[in-house]
Amino acid sequence: MLKKPLILLFCCLIMAGLSACQTTSQPENTPLPDLTVEPSPTAVLIPPSATPAPSATPAPTTLPLPATATSTSTNSALVCLDQGGRVEINQLELEDLPNPLDYRIYLPPCYAEALDQHYPVLYLVHGQSFTDDQWDRLGVDETMDKMVASGEISPFIIVMPRDTNWGTAEQDPFDEAVLQGLIPYIDTHYSTLDDRTHRAIGGLSRGAGWAANLGLKYPDLFGSVGLHSLAIFWSDVTYVKKWLDEIPPEAMPRFYIDAGLNDRPEILESSRWFENLLTQRNIAHEWHLFAGYHDEIYWKSHMEQYLRWYAAEW
Repeated sequence: MLKKPLILLFCCLIMAGLSACQTTSQPENTPLPDLTVEPSPTAVLIPPSATPAPSATPAPTTLPLPATATSTSTNSALVCLDQGGRVEINQLELEDLPNPLDYRIYLPPCYAEALDQHYPVLYLVHGQSFTDDQWDRLGVDETMDKMVASGEISPFIIVMPRDTNWGTAEQDPFDEAVLQGLIPYIDTHYSTLDDRTHRAIGGLSRGAGWAANLGLKYPDLFGSVGLHSLAIFWSDVTYVKKWLDEIPPEAMPRFYIDAGLNDRPEILESSRWFENLLTQRNIAHEWHLFAGYHDEIYWKSHMEQYLRWYAAEW
């Protein structure tokens, strides 16, 4: 068990590492205490030159047509599939919070044409010092269009909210905005499947910290949790074990964790620490170490794999 002073130092290092979400070409050589957690025997270690293939080839996706489908509507579906999805930029006013919540939403190809179709929803949170445009800039919409058109994954909605406060999870009202405002609004105003099985949350760096926070505290809302270059909130460290232990096995979310081999040391420690907790508890998860740094080149290069994993249950 970690000594209390080392936990506090570990937490401070993680918070310091949140600024690493900015694009960098080299990691800083930050000294660390002796907190190294070796990857478990079950960890999936991907050599720097390897690209993992999906475990199975998914069946081609057939997009639904309107109930009164005709040859004309079939042609329309083919046209809308070729045109791809669209990204809307919106702002949500929240009564109990002082500031509105900015968010982007990706609506998949043929969303407007398939009137009776309802879709799973993925919430993706950006990193510190960035905004709701980060996942959009990384090409999540273009990658979705390509993979849906090829039939590799089924279509789903992606919501990208903006966090404007860089405080701890206890200081930042972002969770309230998402839970009390955004999710109910999205499920009311868009064609969603509003159960936990069809709702996932993911993020990169600080955004992964939010994904871990919300996914562990509200497993009844999120069936899948993606943690990309995870930076756990220092204020969450003492609670993570408790949250994991309180989730019934049948309600445990799916977990995906990845990081670059040349990521900042404190980010690697955070990712390995959380992965080790899952391994100790025999909680199923995917764990990958890829070549790369804590930058947008790394996250963009793995976008297809991320989306493939989120869509696997859908």
